[in-house]
Amino acid sequence: MVRIILIGYMGAGKTTVGKALAAELGVPFYDLDWFITTRYRKSVPEIFAESGEAGFRELERRMLHEVAEFEDIVLSCGGGTPCFFDNMEYMNSLADTVYLKAEPAVLAMHLRMGKGKRPLLEGKSPEELEDYVREMLVTREPFYSKAKYTLDVSLLDNFTKIQESVGLIKEMLKV
Repeated sequence: MVRIILIGYMGAGKTTVGKALAAELGVPFYDLDWFITTRYRKSVPEIFAESGEAGFRELERRMLHEVAEFEDIVLSCGGGTPCFFDNMEYMNSLADTVYLKAEPAVLAMHLRMGKGKRPLLEGKSPEELEDYVREMLVTREPFYSKAKYTLDVSLLDNFTKIQESVGLIKEMLKV
């Protein structure tokens, strides 16, 4: 049985690497935020607006407990998922957890290039964005570092490097 959970800050490439890894392993890929939005027919920002962060994090925890029980999957979690409740310990108890780690400057660049709207980042200059990412990593790193494996993904700027990352994960996990 394969059960792999990818964690890391937004912009680290969890969805990109996760989809490629799942395809390579021939197992389904799930993104926890997509799982939530599909189930509740609301976007994450809508859920935040209606229930606040505490309400969203409780919902996220419940959905994590549901989808993480699936067998033969690759799961990508939101950047904050490991940082609340006992989520990181729970994930480690069920799966091979991999922290996709990148430098703040790289994450900020990925976020600036990204297509999705991220309410927490709107209106920030490139310097403010990098400072924000750096500050957030200070608080989140203690949770991220509890992952069973860590992979530096600072240079995920083309298909070949994504495939190399998939190969490295497969090697680390012996899958």
